[in-house]
Amino acid sequence: MTRRRPAASLRGRGAVSNPEGRFETLAVEPVEDGWPGDHDDDEDRIPTELIPDSTRSIISRNESPDVPFEQSVNPYRGCEHGCIYCYARPSHAWLDMSPGLDFETRILFKPRAAELLRRELSRRAYRCRVLVLGSNTDPYQPAERRLGITRDLLEVLAECRHPVSIVTKGSLIERDLDLLSSMARDNLASVMISVTTLSDALKRVMEPRTASPARRLATIRALADAGVPVGVLVAPVIPAINDHELEAILEAAADAGADAAAHILLRLPHEVAGLFREWLGEHFPDRSGRVMSLLRGARGGRENDPRFGTRMKGEGPWADLIHRRFTAACRRFGLQVGEDRELDTTLFRGPGPAGNQMPLI
Repeated sequence: MTRRRPAASLRGRGAVSNPEGRFETLAVEPVEDGWPGDHDDDEDRIPTELIPDSTRSIISRNESPDVPFEQSVNPYRGCEHGCIYCYARPSHAWLDMSPGLDFETRILFKPRAAELLRRELSRRAYRCRVLVLGSNTDPYQPAERRLGITRDLLEVLAECRHPVSIVTKGSLIERDLDLLSSMARDNLASVMISVTTLSDALKRVMEPRTASPARRLATIRALADAGVPVGVLVAPVIPAINDHELEAILEAAADAGADAAAHILLRLPHEVAGLFREWLGEHFPDRSGRVMSLLRGARGGRENDPRFGTRMKGEGPWADLIHRRFTAACRRFGLQVGEDRELDTTLFRGPGPAGNQMPLI
């Protein structure tokens, strides 16, 4: 059952509805009884709710061969940016929440994140490998401006001289240029800025609470000027929606100072498929059939292909064409292909007084 709200009331949100998660045991169906309060304007605006997350661990390990990192930290679960295509949406189902509007309005934050990270890095068995911030949801989403959890994590990593790579759409990362530029001087930091469109109109409906395209390009320039290695992530590439912008995005990012680029084709795992089809019907009814047809052609006839090796890049004529265009554009604009950078893991020292202790011989 899908809890749908009128599209006019969802300005500033990505999903059109709030379907139950796969694991919810209680279904609630609204009933129209004519009572005036049923359409109260304040309720329809769907305010953001911040919920403390009492998790006891902070580092997630990755075993996927498709992802160029081994471990990550996510300060938040759910993301107010509201990107309709976000592959992390189904994770809210594990919390008995909806991958739809709940994912972008009910945000869990980890108040003890820095403390937990410090504890993990203090373990005798800990082995330093690049840590990624933002592998699941954006570490610089709007809540970060008030809570500062990502900043706290960066301070721990800077203290420990631990390499970090960040993926974000948020211009708030410029707040932390002092830490990032200092770390970058020792090859301990890199950033990928996600740019999916140069169109403000498309941005507003596809990823409503993110920074504008121009603002993201300005953030690339600010990072590059501060000496922080920065690349552009064109993800996702969506057929008949933003694929025609591929070269323009790469050129604009290179002009802003990006030195590397990566791209990922649209993925529709679990509930994301239904949410995306619903979004297409709402905003692009004239081309929704073509979008899904091209996507299925790149996913072996399915809406989603979970197989390692193909789930990120796809297959078939359209996916091959995108790959060739991407590679040619990177060559033309002087961009390294891929986001995998060799950051320094040899400078790591554990946090606190013990971190400064000389090794025993």
